Amino acid sequence: MRIRLLLAIAALLMFSPAAPAASTNDEPVRKALIRDVTSVEGVRENPLLGYGIIVGLNGTGDRRQTVFTIQTLANILQRMGVQIPSASVRVNNIAAVFVTASLPAFARPGTAVDVTVSSIGDAKSLEGGLLLLTPLHAADGQVYAAAQGPLTVGGYSASSAGNSKQVNHPTMGRIPGGAIVERDASIDLNRLPRLSLLLNEPNFSTAEEIAGAINHEFSAGLAKADDSRRIEINPALAGTASLPALLARVENLAVSVHRRAKVVVNERTGTVVMGKDVRLGAVSILHGNFSIEIMTELSVSQPAPLSKGQTEVTPQASVRAVEAPARRIELSEGTSIEQLVNGLQGIGATARDVISVLQAIKAAGALEADLEVI
Repeated sequence: MRIRLLLAIAALLMFSPAAPAASTNDEPVRKALIRDVTSVEGVRENPLLGYGIIVGLNGTGDRRQTVFTIQTLANILQRMGVQIPSASVRVNNIAAVFVTASLPAFARPGTAVDVTVSSIGDAKSLEGGLLLLTPLHAADGQVYAAAQGPLTVGGYSASSAGNSKQVNHPTMGRIPGGAIVERDASIDLNRLPRLSLLLNEPNFSTAEEIAGAINHEFSAGLAKADDSRRIEINPALAGTASLPALLARVENLAVSVHRRAKVVVNERTGTVVMGKDVRLGAVSILHGNFSIEIMTELSVSQPAPLSKGQTEVTPQASVRAVEAPARRIELSEGTSIEQLVNGLQGIGATARDVISVLQAIKAAGALEADLEVI
């Protein structure tokens, strides 16, 4: 009887559902496509720069003290057979500008590229202007594109009788598709010394995840992580003759992304951006305000009648110091950044107070994240 009872208990333990194991990581796994977190080494855009002139402005162009604008106009007219003395020209409907653009990686002759136009003189507005034909140079000094067309300015400036109003930035504009590529600058993937992927944010865990996903997709060890940013791929082991087809399969693979905890603060604007996974150590915060106000009042001292004295202005300064009582916040181990912000808002802290507190917490070693000040 005792043996039967033990066998029955053993059978119940064998067929009863096992309790789920406790998760050691409460954070959700973030998935992302490889194309969203990496780029192909050597495949990039190239900046272009040019100097041009804007015409057709309604009296809002460069003034007489901007000499190079008049010289540019004189040179353009000279190439067209018109001789003018640049010293006697006064035109307010033109403006000298710098033209910038980005040449795409696989740009071919005839590809349209967006350009940005910025005033370099004392023009008030580029609204309604037309950019004349402007060659765009790369860092090697060669011309890769030519820009021309009407500007799109997302603002305006108006003034009359000493009153003025300005919306946005009227001395900068864009020309969508305003530049045409003239020189072939495309990259031949077959001539790359090696095929590598570069992580946008270096991380050893993410690099290993990407290499493992690629090897699992092709059932071969064609990918390996060289460091925290580069993943090298051997196309010969992929069994694919076309590199674009290989990259198309690779970039659509989903991998787990491991991001570093980071807090970014901007002291100029009082902006604080904090990740959800930022954690704090056990810390106690005392925060108080101390202000000193100095005021100066001017009083006039009048002499008595027939006393031959002089009227004098005498300053009277007063100093007032105000010290608010310190307010205290106590945080336990593993507190999230959301709980910290809620606690600081509860004691009336401003955005700049939050920045100061975060810097102090980082100096104390209780902020488990990178603190970046921009």
